[in-house]
Amino acid sequence: MTQQGRTVAVVGGGYGGAAVAKALDEHADVVLIEPKDAFVNAAGSLRALTRPDEWAERIFFPYDGLLKRGSHLREYAANVDARGVTLASGERVEADYIVLATGSGYPYPAKTRTDSTAEAVAHFKESHAELAGAERVLIAGAGPVGLELAGEIRDVWADKRITVVDPAPELLPGYAGELRAELHRQLEALGIEVRLGAAFDAEPDVEPGRAGDVRVGIAGEKVEADIWYRAYGVSVNSGYLGDGLAPLNRRGQLPVTPKLNVDGHTHVYAVGDVTDVAEDKRAGYAMQHAEVVAANIIAQVNGEEPAQEYRPLAIPVVLLPLGPEHGVGQIPSDEGPAMLDAAAVADWKGRDLMYGKFAEIFGVA
Repeated sequence: MTQQGRTVAVVGGGYGGAAVAKALDEHADVVLIEPKDAFVNAAGSLRALTRPDEWAERIFFPYDGLLKRGSHLREYAANVDARGVTLASGERVEADYIVLATGSGYPYPAKTRTDSTAEAVAHFKESHAELAGAERVLIAGAGPVGLELAGEIRDVWADKRITVVDPAPELLPGYAGELRAELHRQLEALGIEVRLGAAFDAEPDVEPGRAGDVRVGIAGEKVEADIWYRAYGVSVNSGYLGDGLAPLNRRGQLPVTPKLNVDGHTHVYAVGDVTDVAEDKRAGYAMQHAEVVAANIIAQVNGEEPAQEYRPLAIPVVLLPLGPEHGVGQIPSDEGPAMLDAAAVADWKGRDLMYGKFAEIFGVA
């Protein structure tokens, strides 16, 4: 017996949303609700800053190449209930299934500041000019984003003084000591100074990413730079939800079941950063969520019981390039965490930043 209702509203077209929309396109009537004119491969954003002539346009993939049957609405969601999505325009998309994939926000340049590809490309070029003239670069935040940014800057400018500051006592807590030791070794070899256990007394008066006279107190010491970047501050994009479907946690995330249903709703799913799945929020995990959700919705459309469940990995995964040819990585193995050397990280991610993968998904020649 085939179920008649087969309209799927996918709210958000990032890594998880685009993947689930693509996977369902042949099996259901997909409506992708996403205000941007193109998918943004945020993995390439930092290189778009440092090498805009080569990379600024390469991180954008127009949505018109994603779906053959489904449609893309350039709209924001204003509210979601179990029966559909109310758009910011006031229009309504009724749906038999809903997938919430609105992801999270993060300070520029790791994520763009606009829904327009042309404007975002212009921002990268303007920001590159600001950075090019700066001799001393200060980065607040020594997580993967801050360290990747440092590595991308060093790859282009051998003579800039780069300092990364973080109040945490160690790099990448929760990962293998071997990985962290190798990360320290590579950063030192690249001439990138990392100051741990140190925080800004107050944020500089200069806007992040703008060249200027940056003066800041760090652990009682006055530090000066010519430009600074904020590499911390994730914000989950869930403000449109309220508590209508299920109460959000303190991070603004939705509670989900192992099948990635929103608690209490068998036809409403969530993937990626907007879920309360206990794992680091990574693009790869969001795309794995999408596989589970697509399989479950296909089963429901076909009148079957959904059976796929998502289980977070016991050993966390990280691919952290420091420019195209350097970096560290960790993947699970039967013996525990397995390290990837710089050459493997470059092959898997550092050189092309997953451009080839998304070119195939979006039908880009």
